[in-house]
Amino acid sequence: MSSQPQLRQRKPKVIKAVEELDAFPKVPETCIDKTSYGGTASITAVVIIVWLTVLEFSYYFDPGYKFHFSPDTDLDTKLTINVDITVAMPCAIIGADIVDSTNQNVLKFGELEEEFTYFELSESQRSYFNAKANLNSYLREQYHSLQQILWKHDFINLYSEMPKLTSKERFARGAATACRLHGSLELNKVAGNFHITAGKTLPLPRGHAHIAAFMSDRDYNFSHRIYKFSFGDNTPAVISPLEGDEKIANSNHMLYQYFIQVVPTLVKTKFRTYLTYQYSVRELGREINHDKGSHGISGIFFKYDMSGLKVEVEEETYPWWMLLVRLCAVVGGVYATVGMIYNHLSLLGCSMRTFGRDRTKKEMYAPLSNQKSGHKKSGSISSNILTANSLVPPPNAVAPTLSFETPVVQLIGEPSETQPLCDLTKTEESNAINGLIDGHLPDLLASSRSSS
Repeated sequence: MSSQPQLRQRKPKVIKAVEELDAFPKVPETCIDKTSYGGTASITAVVIIVWLTVLEFSYYFDPGYKFHFSPDTDLDTKLTINVDITVAMPCAIIGADIVDSTNQNVLKFGELEEEFTYFELSESQRSYFNAKANLNSYLREQYHSLQQILWKHDFINLYSEMPKLTSKERFARGAATACRLHGSLELNKVAGNFHITAGKTLPLPRGHAHIAAFMSDRDYNFSHRIYKFSFGDNTPAVISPLEGDEKIANSNHMLYQYFIQVVPTLVKTKFRTYLTYQYSVRELGREINHDKGSHGISGIFFKYDMSGLKVEVEEETYPWWMLLVRLCAVVGGVYATVGMIYNHLSLLGCSMRTFGRDRTKKEMYAPLSNQKSGHKKSGSISSNILTANSLVPPPNAVAPTLSFETPVVQLIGEPSETQPLCDLTKTEESNAINGLIDGHLPDLLASSRSSS
């Protein structure tokens, strides 16, 4: 069966035009030199790329928060105050109420629950309160460095609630002499005054009064312990400065004042948006003594005011395509940077080796320089000939088989480790090649003809 001639197919012009636009030229495998230094650089680049990629993914799935301020224009919403305070006086002789700048009826805001309790704490209760006070104090001091962690992971207090007294402990203590006031009140978003003082509250058309008749000086004791004092919804990330505060009165008539600045805080996350409140506080305590000119009413006063600015806490999120762009930047940047550093170090190493060889050659040629000037040229020529002949294999060497696929390196012979062929000077290279052609190449061609 006769074989028909096959026509060589020409590449379409479109493919040729596309090939001309190739921005990624290919390097033949024979021109690639792989070294251990290059492998080390490649491993380093891969490790850095993997590390930065993991960081990018962790930041994408667990972003941080950004904080910025804006004017508070929502003035019609109500302000919720959450209170849990224990006062070292019986509930029958103290009262708690609120007066704000609107002069509304104090009973309109709601009432706190009163519970008879003991002001002295048991061992377990004291451990709970001290731990809460210390933790709250630490968070207040380190808040700026911990705020990202608190907002991300919803910080929870060390204990859920105060441990209860056992029936045996209550029986040993007898009747309760303190009062616990707890609950929530709905307030207007205006300046106001929440206070606890002696006597029950009596509402009046233009205010209110506290009936404190038939009370002696020894009945007054405004030592108090604050378990909770916050505004708005309970948010674990918001630190309430007054929680864990304890004041022991050293006199019967004491006036404790807390000046509070309330800041609305709008929190926006991936799953929900809610409004809460943060506050800062300054406190002042002094003894009421009219004889010494210290006038006032004994009690505990929380004077609060609303801030005109609102804090917006927003989760820093970005789309998936931006993540892809950042990953490409990481891979390309690391690859290019490591390659640039490796090339510079390789160039530096080659320069140092060249400097070392030049110094060695000067030491070798030092005896020749001591001869007469008329023999300098012949001495240098003979040294070059010796250097070139040192690369020529001896006549009795077995000639390798010549084929068309034999690389040029096999014909010339691999250079020695002490003086590579690529590192020779131009004069030495020409002498070496001439010596090979004159002495070794005819034997190779003769060997190839005889074998064929």
